[in-house]
Amino acid sequence: MVRVTHIITGLSTGGAERSLLKLLEASSELRDGARVISLRDLGTVGPHLSALGIPVSAIGVHGSLPTPAAVLRLRSQVRSTTSALLQGWMYHGNLAALAARGWLPGRVPLVWNIRHSVYSLAAEKSLTALLIRLGAVLSHLPDRIIYNSRLAASQHEALGYAADRTVLIPNGFDTDRFAPGNHHRAAVRAELGLTQDTPLVGLVGRYHPMKGHANFLRAVAQVRIDCPTARFVMAGTDVTTENSELMGLVRELGVGDGVFLLGELADTARLMAALDILCLPSSSEGFPNVVGEAMACAVPCVATDVGDAAWVVGETGVVVPPRNPEALAEGLTLLLQTSRAARAELGGRARRRIEEHFTLTAITRQYADLYAELTASTGSR
Repeated sequence: MVRVTHIITGLSTGGAERSLLKLLEASSELRDGARVISLRDLGTVGPHLSALGIPVSAIGVHGSLPTPAAVLRLRSQVRSTTSALLQGWMYHGNLAALAARGWLPGRVPLVWNIRHSVYSLAAEKSLTALLIRLGAVLSHLPDRIIYNSRLAASQHEALGYAADRTVLIPNGFDTDRFAPGNHHRAAVRAELGLTQDTPLVGLVGRYHPMKGHANFLRAVAQVRIDCPTARFVMAGTDVTTENSELMGLVRELGVGDGVFLLGELADTARLMAALDILCLPSSSEGFPNVVGEAMACAVPCVATDVGDAAWVVGETGVVVPPRNPEALAEGLTLLLQTSRAARAELGGRARRRIEEHFTLTAITRQYADLYAELTASTGSR
């Protein structure tokens, strides 16, 4: 057991938060001795971590920068730990973990975790771009920098991040939780008022410009011309009928009768298993969790060529250029016009690919081995 304190920007339902939760749920070795400090609040993930018996605390940072009082709270929280290793998650969390190491006695190993692709610093928010640049300057200070995608590693190294600190550990997937299930297919369709043979395409992701909801809806408008019986579900934080911007586009495109907005779901595995196709319409990703989750459910994917999506999908789905609703529509139409049996065969290949390369068991082992390697040199666990 290695006593690890994880310092993370927040505990909402973003990719980093979900990945941390999955790792700690899946491995008692990682869970024992773990502690989580959120710079913001406990969000929706915090209670799940607490239910696992993991100490979780929140610093209460509001806005982009911490107040002096928040820094003092973080210092107090960190100094109350008996950490043998610190791990930061995301840019704010990484820099906070670097500062926290100075508040602990001795030399505690430090790991950064970067789960973001940077196609252009100019496209980032000004503060995010500043933190990325600052991270490059300081990147020789952590013992290792974990990237969850090959693209993110190469992009950050090109920006000046220390290449000799790079470790690639992709996301892992729970193939017991994310698994095929015809009962989910039937139940979800019944809840939506659809017939059992209605083709169902899904998008799962929080509402954010880079997640490509507008790209998806524009593609949907085109797909419905050739595939009028298909229906489309969108799920994620702020993906609701209360989102005026999103609903304005739905009305503008005239697709309201074929699209369901489900909001944030407690159990995305159930929805994944009900789909015929999962769509990733993003303009930017690192390692897209939703693609791997859908593939584990034996659902083929149509994904934009962002982050490591093409690597994950392999030959089991369709990959199209980003920011191109016409190409996205063509990919979706291709799979929708394929027979259900052929889609099932493709989905079976997708699940086998996850089982061969991206199981959660294998990924948690890589984290545990890295922690053991770094703490062995300090003689503390």
